Amino acid sequence: MRIHDITLTLRPGIPVWPGDPSFTRTLIWQMGPTGPANVSQVTMSVHTGTHVDAPIHFIADSPGAEMLPLDALVGPCLVCAVHPAGRLIAAEDLDALSLPVGTERLLLKTTNSDIWRRQGAAFSSDFVALSAEGARWIVEHGIRLIGVDYLSVEPFDNKEPVVHRTLLAAGVIALEGVDLGAIAPGGYTLACLPLKLAGSDGAPARAVLIEA
Repeated sequence: MRIHDITLTLRPGIPVWPGDPSFTRTLIWQMGPTGPANVSQVTMSVHTGTHVDAPIHFIADSPGAEMLPLDALVGPCLVCAVHPAGRLIAAEDLDALSLPVGTERLLLKTTNSDIWRRQGAAFSSDFVALSAEGARWIVEHGIRLIGVDYLSVEPFDNKEPVVHRTLLAAGVIALEGVDLGAIAPGGYTLACLPLKLAGSDGAPARAVLIEA
């Protein structure tokens, strides 16, 4: 059994969505001067690094992160390489994957996976994301969790969050910011456990792929 960690390391300088706070970790107690232990305080958006979105992120009066179903976050998963003509993953790109009937968890590997290594701390706004039609395709095909290899399922320049609203209103979990650079397409078992934050619009997660 091999376990592949697809979680981004939270560190100072990790790219964040424009307007979100930068990630910081500060020692508030330090072994020696202030006591017998090191104790850190972390400041970050819940949408930093590898994270999941909860419905309340864009759907008013809907569940928060603590209500996300664990049976959607853990189970058989397909990693598929997708090569759209531009920056939008369209319905025809997803059709071309020929997913097996019953696929519930899908991670999309795109050229985004190279961004983490190529640009270091710089946020990239030209990442590949789902089109509105692609989001509807995900819902119509019974996908319960969709994962992408950059910080959003939504294109950066969308004026309205149609992709998020389509997915979240249908109860589809968006797993964003996974690192698939070293992952070969194929079947795995996904284990993705977000922090149990009451009422939160999202939550950081540790996500791994288990290869039998």
